[in-house]
Amino acid sequence: MEHSLLTNAVVYLAAAVVAVPIARRFGMGAVLGYLLAGVIIGPWGLRLITEVEDILHFSEFGVVLLLFIIGLELEPDRLWSMRRPIFGWGGAQVVGVAAALAGAAMVFGVDWKVALIAALGLSLSSTAIALATLEERNLKTTPTGSAAFSILLFQDMAAIPMIALVPVLGVAAVHGSGQGWLGALRVAAVLVGLVVGGRYLLRPVLRFIAKTGMREIFTSFSLLLVISVALLMQWVGMSMALGAFMAGVMLADSEYRHALQVDLEPFKGLLLGLFFIAVGMSVDFGVFFSQPGLVLMLVAGFMTIKLAVLYALSRLFDVPPSQRALFTFLLSQGGEFAFVVFAAAETARVFTPATASILVVVVALSMVATPLLLLLHDRVIAPRYRDQNRRPADIIETQEDHVIIAGFGRFGQIIGRLLRANQITMTVLDHDPEQVELLRRFGIKVFYGDVTRVDLLHAAGAGKARALVVAIDSIEDSLALVDAVRREFPDLKIMARARNVTHLYDLMDRGVDIVERETFEAALALGQQVLRHLGFGAYRARSAANKFKLHNIKSLQAVYPYYKDQERYISMARQSRDELNEMFARDLAALKDEKNVAWQDADGHP
Repeated sequence: MEHSLLTNAVVYLAAAVVAVPIARRFGMGAVLGYLLAGVIIGPWGLRLITEVEDILHFSEFGVVLLLFIIGLELEPDRLWSMRRPIFGWGGAQVVGVAAALAGAAMVFGVDWKVALIAALGLSLSSTAIALATLEERNLKTTPTGSAAFSILLFQDMAAIPMIALVPVLGVAAVHGSGQGWLGALRVAAVLVGLVVGGRYLLRPVLRFIAKTGMREIFTSFSLLLVISVALLMQWVGMSMALGAFMAGVMLADSEYRHALQVDLEPFKGLLLGLFFIAVGMSVDFGVFFSQPGLVLMLVAGFMTIKLAVLYALSRLFDVPPSQRALFTFLLSQGGEFAFVVFAAAETARVFTPATASILVVVVALSMVATPLLLLLHDRVIAPRYRDQNRRPADIIETQEDHVIIAGFGRFGQIIGRLLRANQITMTVLDHDPEQVELLRRFGIKVFYGDVTRVDLLHAAGAGKARALVVAIDSIEDSLALVDAVRREFPDLKIMARARNVTHLYDLMDRGVDIVERETFEAALALGQQVLRHLGFGAYRARSAANKFKLHNIKSLQAVYPYYKDQERYISMARQSRDELNEMFARDLAALKDEKNVAWQDADGHP
């Protein structure tokens, strides 16, 4: 048994380590990599793993951890403020998709009970896939992310009454246990217990454990808390993920929220990956190969209807036009709770075993199809919106004896304000249309356009300008601009910001007249203040900062000829570091025999 567990663990980890980086390398995303890894190692691939059901149940805990961590980010007040999108948008999505799917099924002669339960199950989307994709793309705080999260949260709550509805429509309803009221009271008691316990019991316990100073015990309690809440919710027949989410919300304003997030994050990532692998392994290709035409037709029909309804609803929600396709694709698949709904329907004899098997395969294949749809969005749809949103470059009145500033972000703005305060004529170029409009409201003469284009530089009067300031954020664009200026305007003086040492050397290669590292002077000034705070006199602190600056400039110049020779570059950098250490060691030795000389302020304080 132990040997089997370790062997399976090696297979899972190896599959993830190989498949996910390859999938991301080709722009397919991590989720599709996990799904493909599951298909390859599963019963219909290399047959390295066969206990799919056990793994799927265990890995569902990754979804539970995901919802708990999301709950930690939402304080109760914020959650209450989201009640309209959760119940309004979520309710509209579930009802709209379920009605459309059930109607289409009954048109083809499917029994209304089967059509209703199948449509309700298929209206649910994959919380794991959608939220993992939002996190991977850093979209959680966007309108798309907020709308998708609200709908997914409602779906998790709606899954409970769906599962409760199944026995009512099936044969099992005849043999009801008659404990409906008792079950409802049990659910209510657990919910009240979660609210009260989260407020008044958990925090003292967390405080007590934190005082022990043992990190591993705090991590153990974090896992114990989530598992206990999940099992408690399962005992009363509710969603484990929803219960974990509620527990997270109760601790969202706790002082231990960030510690809980940090401790649980690695487990969440591993178990979510395992969940996606298990979904890939659970695709029953036996059912698919026995009726491939039917299965593909069902997948295509189900996803087409769901996509159409979601896109129509996105026009009613606060989703920008450029993100509607992304929002639609994110929620287009079937979800984890569909497996539970279909299993309950088979138990209650609403579904035949064959019907349940086909629908499970349809949901699994829709999960596999979602990363492909997202890839289609990134490669085909998103670029079209970017092209549509691009506007032609502004018409610029040619100026003379002026300074051109390319890029007006946080760096360029400081230079621009300094020049403007000293009545220096300047022409500002920026590629962000929103930034251009904002600056124009403040009376700044700024123009929109791609600063690497030669025709725009001619229009901006680069041939008659006194200087060009390169303050673009993108390293690649700044180098392209310098190359274009050197070709077309060889006499124009260029002054540029460098984002890092490599960028500095690339600019030096191009003969840029003046280069300033954007963070060097600020970091040096702050370092000098730190020395003052630690008791250094003003003279000693400034002297140390100046020595470091001169040595740094000297070492950069010394290393510059070799920076493309990796071995020589590393050797020179180490030599420079050793020289700096020796210099400060000599200074410290000299200070032991000398009285510290400090500058003094007007009050005589150092």
